[in-house]
Amino acid sequence: MRGVAERSQTAAAPRPADPRRSRNPLTRVIDSFWNPTPASLRLLALLGVIGNALIVATGGAVRVTKSGLGCPDWPRCSGDSLVPTHNPAHSAANMAIEFGNRMLTFVVLAIGVLVFVAALRLVPRRKDLVWWALAQPMSVVAQAVIGGIVVLSKLHPAAVALHFLISPALLVFCVALYERSGEGDTAPERIVRPVLRGLSAVLASAAAVVLVAGTVVTGTGPHAGDDKSRRWGFEIEDVTRVHSGLAWITVGLTVLALIVAFRTGAPAAYRRRVLTLVAIEVAQGALGYIQYFMGVPGPLVVLHMLGAVLLWITALRILFATRDRGSMPAAETAAPAPSSRTEPQPA
Repeated sequence: MRGVAERSQTAAAPRPADPRRSRNPLTRVIDSFWNPTPASLRLLALLGVIGNALIVATGGAVRVTKSGLGCPDWPRCSGDSLVPTHNPAHSAANMAIEFGNRMLTFVVLAIGVLVFVAALRLVPRRKDLVWWALAQPMSVVAQAVIGGIVVLSKLHPAAVALHFLISPALLVFCVALYERSGEGDTAPERIVRPVLRGLSAVLASAAAVVLVAGTVVTGTGPHAGDDKSRRWGFEIEDVTRVHSGLAWITVGLTVLALIVAFRTGAPAAYRRRVLTLVAIEVAQGALGYIQYFMGVPGPLVVLHMLGAVLLWITALRILFATRDRGSMPAAETAAPAPSSRTEPQPA
């Protein structure tokens, strides 16, 4: 009977709480990066992906509203002021849109710094996550510098294209950190056929080429970010056909990857990501043709740019689905403090 009573008391005793957890929302936010768990690091990595995708959309809004020179100086906004001030050459709305886009850069930079701190303080530390995380704030700084070049060059299309392409490059680090923080550190196990691994790499490369071609179309079309900005001298119909042809090649590669995935019994996670990419490509294609025949209205351009980023993110995630590195490590918690209460000893 005594053994039954002891087991009952043990079952009823509450589990020791993780000292790093708190009911205070502010404390929990701080703990997410100062005392991180694998789950909190992955959440921060996801915020990095979202932030860098959104800044592409807000950058598109700057272009289509002709707000590219809303803050005509850099790093200041106008003259000696860091914030928008009255300027007869620019409307208050244009200045507010461009200034808002600059402020979002600081938000993305802050997320990048928090991600790096969390990766650095994660226990046990995972060195590759630290490097992936460090690349994020460094890339945002590079993005800001190139943004200054864009302003000082009066929105030269080459500078604008480079400014846009930094974001997909930065998303490589963001997506890699998100994927790696959700898996273990065992040696990579190839879980799809070699032909599918190669096809996935070609697919990601094709998606990258489509992004580059899209910058040429934008640099030739009507949305320069300012009425006086220089444009490429290509015929818009010609560059649009090239961009469209490359997009169709990407769609064909995606459909081929999907067929091979089902015929070779690829894991369900891989097939889901390829199916997601097919859906995004269909939506992007429809949106692209609609905006072309409607005269490239600004809101559709922004949606198309956001869709391009989602397509790129999905193509990168397909690459990570071709191998397996085990489960995400469990969080290490501090050992509970020894109790000062003296337990009764059995007679």
